[in-house]
Amino acid sequence: MGRKKKKDKKKLKDLKSKQKSKKIISAQKGSVPEEKIEIKKIKKQPTEKRVYNVNDFVVYPKHGVGKIVSVEKAVIGDIDINFYKVLIERDKLTLTIPINQQSNLRPICSVHQVNKCISILKSKPKIKRTMWSRRAQEYEQKINSGKIYELAEVVKDLNKNTNTIADQSYSERQLFEKAYDRLEGEFKVVLKISDEDVKKKMNKALGREEKPVEV
Repeated sequence: MGRKKKKDKKKLKDLKSKQKSKKIISAQKGSVPEEKIEIKKIKKQPTEKRVYNVNDFVVYPKHGVGKIVSVEKAVIGDIDINFYKVLIERDKLTLTIPINQQSNLRPICSVHQVNKCISILKSKPKIKRTMWSRRAQEYEQKINSGKIYELAEVVKDLNKNTNTIADQSYSERQLFEKAYDRLEGEFKVVLKISDEDVKKKMNKALGREEKPVEV
């Protein structure tokens, strides 16, 4: 009987050791080193370039409305480069803009967008309590963004309903005039009306007094 018990115990041990070895083998099989998946960055697809033609009006954010006077080609370091020549009449400036870097350009707005801008000019200005230096920086960014609605917002917020210099600080007046001139230039081209008529339209929306600018 004692021998039988010993044999049975031995069998149990053998079974347990076999089961353990099976588990280890299966675990080893399951733990096959995973292949590292390389995450490749998807390159941005090149945006479709808008084709502008000679005599087209465009907006260059830092200068406002310009007119394409020519489309030219030059060879720089064995590379052919096509570019636009854009005349900013207000500043008496001609810009050279490579066609493959024309993301800075945008087409002039539509009549519908002009009407929306007029609605913005008629609305109440936002009064901010932050320091002027911070507000001035925000206004400058909006002006240089080239976005028509943001320009209208700057004109609306800095409008004092008058041409009297005492009513505005020098820096406020500078920013107001910069935004006003940019907006006026685009309105003139879109609506195909004179400077005088554009100013009347804008000043009426702003509720400005029709008085000559004081010097």
